[in-house]
Amino acid sequence: MKLEFHQLDRRYEHLRVENPQRQRQLLASLAASGQQTPIVVVAVPDHPDRYLVIDGYKRIAALRQLGRDTVEAVVWPMNEVQALVLDRSLHWSEPESALEEGWLLAELEQRFDYGLEELARQFDRSVSWVSRRLALVELLPDSVQQQVRVGEIPAQVAMKYLVPVARGSLDECQQMAAAFARYKFTSRQAGQLYAAWREASPEIRQRILEQPKLFLKAQQEAEPQTACSPFQELLRDLEMVAAIAHRANRRVSRATSKFEQLDAEQSEQVRHQLDFALQELRRLAARIPQEAKPEKEQEHVESKSANHDSATTCSGSEETRDRAPAGRFSTECAQGASFQLRTGATAPACGEGRTPSATDLGVIGPLQGESCAGP
Repeated sequence: MKLEFHQLDRRYEHLRVENPQRQRQLLASLAASGQQTPIVVVAVPDHPDRYLVIDGYKRIAALRQLGRDTVEAVVWPMNEVQALVLDRSLHWSEPESALEEGWLLAELEQRFDYGLEELARQFDRSVSWVSRRLALVELLPDSVQQQVRVGEIPAQVAMKYLVPVARGSLDECQQMAAAFARYKFTSRQAGQLYAAWREASPEIRQRILEQPKLFLKAQQEAEPQTACSPFQELLRDLEMVAAIAHRANRRVSRATSKFEQLDAEQSEQVRHQLDFALQELRRLAARIPQEAKPEKEQEHVESKSANHDSATTCSGSEETRDRAPAGRFSTECAQGASFQLRTGATAPACGEGRTPSATDLGVIGPLQGESCAGP
C-alpha cells in the first residue's frame, strides 16, 4: 500500500547509526530504479491512518530527498513491540552493535515500563545480557552517544574504547570522543591511542588527549619499518596471480553448473583477456633463470653420455636430447599452457546481499540497496 509521509510515525529513527556512504548509495539506487522493497509498518492503535515505522527509515529519508510524496509499505498485523523484536530477529540488516541494542532496550523500558525479566523474555536473552547493554547506554555521555548516532564515531570503537574510559572519567571520555570524531581515526589508530592512554600517567594522559594526532605520528615514526625484499614482493605477486586464477576457475565451474551461456561477443572478450594474461606470464617465465647444475656434475654427465649413450647421432647431425635447453623449456612450457572455457559458461553475479524468504506477513525481497540499513 502507498502511504504519505505525514501518516508515518518515526519515533524509532534515532535508534540506528547513520552511515553517509550507504545513504548515498541508497539514494542513487532509488533514483535509478525506484523503490523496489516496501518499508515495514504497524498500525497505531486509536489513530486511524497512522502507522509506526518499524523498518525503512533510510529509504524514507532518501525518498524525501528525491522529492517523492509517498512510500510503498507493508503492514504487519501485530503490536509495535512484537514487530520490533521480529525485525531484529530476521537479521535483514547488518548485525547491530551492543550500543544500538541498548538504545532499543532503553526505549522499550521507558515507553512500556518493562523490567529486566520482561525485556529478556521478549528478546529471548538472559537478564545479564539485558543488564549489560542498558549499562552501556547509562554509562556513555549523551554527547558521545549522539556522535555515534550521526556516524562521526563507529559504534564498535565507542564500545571498545570509549566505554572503558567513561568508567574512569566522563570528561576524558568526551575528550577522546572529540578526537576520534575530529580526526576520523581508524579502529587501529583508536586502539593505539586508547592503549597509550591506559598505560600513561595522568599528566601524559592529558597530553595525549590534547594532541592525539601528534602522538600517533610520533608513535608511527618510532616503529621500526620492515621493508619487503624484491624477492618477497615477487612471491607475493605470484601468489596473488595464482589465487585470482583459482577464483576464476571456480566462477566458471559455478556458471557451467547453472547452464549459463556466453554469447560470441562475451566469449571473445574473455579469450582476449586470457591471451593477454598468458602473454604476460610467458614474458615472466622467460625472464626467470633456470636452476643450473654444478660444473663438475655437468662434466660427469656429458662424459658419460658421450661414452655410453647408444643414441649418439652420426657426425654432422644434431645431437638428440631428452629435454630442451633451459631457456627454451620455460618459454615453450608457458606457450603450451592454455585456458579452456566452455561456450556456455559465465561468471555469476557478485552480489552479496542476502534475500530473506517470503513470510505469511507479506514481507518480500531483500532491502533495496540497504543491506546494512535498519529502521
